[in-house]
Amino acid sequence: MLTNSGVWSPDSRWIVYDTRSSPDGSVFDGTRIERVEVDSGRIELLYESQNGACCGVVTASPVDDRVVFILGPEHPTADWQYGPAHRQGAIVRASQPGVIEPLDARDLVPPFTAGAVRGGSHVHVFSPDGRLVSFTYEDAVLDASPKTGASQAAPHEKNLRGVGVSVCGKPVEVPRTHPRNHDGTAFTVLVTRLTDEPTPGSDEICKAFEEAWIGTHGYLRPDATRQRYALAFQGHVVAHDASTGVRRTISEVFVCDLPNDLDELTVAGDRPLEGTPTSRPSPPRGVLQRRLTFTADRSHPGIDGPRHWLRSSPDGSRIACLMRDEVGIVQLFTVSPNGGQPVQMTRDEWPVASSFSWSPDGRRIAYVADSSVFIVDVAGGASTRLTDRLVAGQLRPEACVFSPDGRRIAFMRSVAGHRPQHGNLAGEVHNQLFVVDVPE
Repeated sequence: MLTNSGVWSPDSRWIVYDTRSSPDGSVFDGTRIERVEVDSGRIELLYESQNGACCGVVTASPVDDRVVFILGPEHPTADWQYGPAHRQGAIVRASQPGVIEPLDARDLVPPFTAGAVRGGSHVHVFSPDGRLVSFTYEDAVLDASPKTGASQAAPHEKNLRGVGVSVCGKPVEVPRTHPRNHDGTAFTVLVTRLTDEPTPGSDEICKAFEEAWIGTHGYLRPDATRQRYALAFQGHVVAHDASTGVRRTISEVFVCDLPNDLDELTVAGDRPLEGTPTSRPSPPRGVLQRRLTFTADRSHPGIDGPRHWLRSSPDGSRIACLMRDEVGIVQLFTVSPNGGQPVQMTRDEWPVASSFSWSPDGRRIAYVADSSVFIVDVAGGASTRLTDRLVAGQLRPEACVFSPDGRRIAFMRSVAGHRPQHGNLAGEVHNQLFVVDVPE
């Protein structure tokens, strides 16, 4: 399985992946993090999980040989098995295979530790300078099952999916007051502000997810100052149709502006960073959450199409997402991090059917449509088919990722055949990794 971004080494030589068995990766049963040298096909094992744990969803640092991935619990028990609130980020260096560094610390017993989380992190992505890692998060303390440790008799906030960041190089130690507590090599905080029951028509959200770093060096604000660190993400709002009275949840594009001084991410805002037994962890002081899109009145409201993560142009000026056009076809759109109306990029007769990525020069976006890999010219809107059209279902929608040098795109295909190193698998179908060259 390829992750939807960050799968290439900085020199465009290697691709990192995991070995989950299901074609869409929904069964989290992989035990190996590997990388393949693209030109030779040589495979290297970076990490093999132990003691009943599984691992997967790996991404590479854009500046060095670190990779980060989800690690499930070792020695799983009936009350602590793999799940959204029971996973963590782990780092391994290609120069030291097999040696992992826990990313986010965990503290499950009050008083909680600032810089540690109380649950599970998921889909970790390095910032362009490698100093931060973003992720989505769910909270074990507020999880509504008996295993959480929170008093179910006491009123408490809901466990809602949010977005967080880990500041690398700021280790956090936690007390051993719970068998699932562990230290981390990064100071970790939640940066999104969530509401249990959003007011219809407001900018309140009950879920934050599928985030992306904005720009290689952030983005320019309207006053020409630079916002160095920012995340775009999808947020669930409640839209209200005044004519029918119908309420529905839709996804819109939001932004979290983070402090340019990363030390400020360790300073609490109006509520504790670490949360309380009845409340979620809260954003640091100086984090600003803003809504960018307002699509409730469109004929096809909200972000739509296959599951995808938002993606920013390298210069930070545009954030790409999928929405339906006026006739209902899923197309690529972009919006400025400073706000404004979304701009339609693709105008294909068939829907965009995958996650997507920008070329390093910002001129193109790669995606899957009509059972082929495509690129669209951002300036002119012309789409180009790069691969032959395959039988429906053979080309996987989970990843379509430009290499850092812009010369290749990595993607997955479901292929029947055998792999000698794993025995004769003739007739079985498995995902395999492919690359296609990008025309000049």
